[in-house]
Amino acid sequence: MPSLNVGKLLDKTAFHRSQTLGYRNGYAIVRHPTVGIGGDRLQFNQLSQAELDELASKAPVLTYGQPKQAPPADFIPAHVAFDKKVLKFDAYFQEDVPVSTEEQYRIRQVNIYYYLEDDSMSVIEPVVENSGILQGKLIKRQRLAKNDRGDHYHWKDLNRGINITIYGKTFRVVDCDQFTQVFLESQGIELNPPEKMALDPYTELRKQPLRKYVTPSDFDQLKQFLTFDKQVLRFYAIWDDTDSMYGECRTYIIHYYLMDDTVEIREVHERNDGRDPFPLLMNRQRMPKVLVENAKNFPQCVLEISDQEVLEWYTAKDFIVGKSLTILGRSFFIYDCDPFTRRYYKEKFGITDLPRIDVSKREPPPVKQELPPYNGFGLVEDSAQNCFALIPKAPKKDVIKMLVNDNKVLRYLAVLESPIPEDKDRRFVFSYFLATDMISIFEPPVRNSGIIGGKYLGRTKVVKPYSTVDNPVYYGPSDFFIGAVIEVFGHRFIILDTDEYVLKYMESNAAQYSPEALASIQNHVRKREAPAPEAESKQTEKDPGVQELEALIDTIQKQLKDHSCKDNIREAFQIYDKEASGYVDRDMFFKICESLNVPVDDSLVKELIRMCSHGEGKINYYNFVRAFSN
Repeated sequence: MPSLNVGKLLDKTAFHRSQTLGYRNGYAIVRHPTVGIGGDRLQFNQLSQAELDELASKAPVLTYGQPKQAPPADFIPAHVAFDKKVLKFDAYFQEDVPVSTEEQYRIRQVNIYYYLEDDSMSVIEPVVENSGILQGKLIKRQRLAKNDRGDHYHWKDLNRGINITIYGKTFRVVDCDQFTQVFLESQGIELNPPEKMALDPYTELRKQPLRKYVTPSDFDQLKQFLTFDKQVLRFYAIWDDTDSMYGECRTYIIHYYLMDDTVEIREVHERNDGRDPFPLLMNRQRMPKVLVENAKNFPQCVLEISDQEVLEWYTAKDFIVGKSLTILGRSFFIYDCDPFTRRYYKEKFGITDLPRIDVSKREPPPVKQELPPYNGFGLVEDSAQNCFALIPKAPKKDVIKMLVNDNKVLRYLAVLESPIPEDKDRRFVFSYFLATDMISIFEPPVRNSGIIGGKYLGRTKVVKPYSTVDNPVYYGPSDFFIGAVIEVFGHRFIILDTDEYVLKYMESNAAQYSPEALASIQNHVRKREAPAPEAESKQTEKDPGVQELEALIDTIQKQLKDHSCKDNIREAFQIYDKEASGYVDRDMFFKICESLNVPVDDSLVKELIRMCSHGEGKINYYNFVRAFSN
């Protein structure tokens, strides 16, 4: 053998080894060599028959040791293995009915459920509508006793065609479902053949139709049906329910079917009328017109009215345009019909005059909103805002007026017209704010006067005395002038003087003021430009007529001290002196004196009138009034 191998080696010319490394799809892989040096084929993984027999005779125990036993299978409890697996059996039981004359017993069908997870059972009776019997769960889920020894029912005890007793009631099992049948057969139980479910004899009797005995009438209803089929009279009617609370006038369409004399009332819906879209007010039916006296108490809401309770039914001749008819307690007024209905009434009853009646109602005029009477708190405009909204807002202000007249104030000097002597020397400053038309009054303090000065009236609008509460009129700039009387909450003030700004304002806005106001200002300016009081006093001392007039005035004041005519005498003359000139006509003078009960017949008063008289029939009332004021 060695010599042969040496000879083979000598004959070989290639002694390279086979390639064991290579690439496939870009990856380096190792290949096992199949040939050796020189290309001789290698013998690998090949055993001889003797080696194979030797391996077959060797036991694996000597090599690997004793084999381990397989672990036992996991324990599965019954509540897991039989979870949600229920056996269902169909059964029934018989119940005696001793209180009924129509049935002696009752068959009640039930379902018996057996729960495999805990061997519990329940009995449930399917609910039948309007049966009057308490149905549903007869026996709740529990383990049921089979005998007196304490044994319980097992699924091996259940089968088809047997009787089981539960709590004194005997149930006949007649069938089961498919799952129950497969489960019992898989457990080696032979099932009895299924039986038919027993039926309740009284229930089957009620299912049979009632026998009706109808006497044929002479009227051929079939002919009426064939003749007037699909012929319907249409009427348009209204139901006026405005007399009741929340009632309204609603429109309806009344259909009268000629084929069977039935009536149908349909509602007419409008867009956004706020009502449910029910199409019918009354379903199609025959309507009784006159009932028998004994049928007044007939339960119409439960039973249908037959011909025995009705003396007369509504027919086509009862539906006439322009007439009212009462249906189901509602009075319907028919105001129109369709052309087919008009032709039918013309051919059938000879009625040709069926004009349309106008039932449209005119809308009532809108109710004028009136504000409640003023309660005296705050301004009228502020109180009125409570009537416009739940959360009142401040009245709108004239912003342009406030911007234009900002910081513009008219000031006047006034005196209080009062019968109290202490009030004669009191002076007040009126401030009129053009931006808001408000007035404030300030009283300059005077030492040792006994009256505390300061703010007499805060900013507010002052109402004129002759204005009404509903339509208040406030004082404006045109009401303030020399000699004007301003009444503020029951107190009367007389304007005596103004500041320079008021004169400029009146000059630039002369159109707002009356001629009387402008004349009073002009006279006031003239008096300012008159000579000084010292010169007038010197002139008075030189003029004997003036001294005589002053003496006469003092005498009259002392004599007529308590006379009633002195109140409001100056205001009366100023009303008729439109130009504020201080003079009035002689005739008007005596009329005013007569209305105020001035004693013109007195000798002193006559002398005063003579001295105050002026040419052209006029009298100077300034000096005359001085005699009647303290």
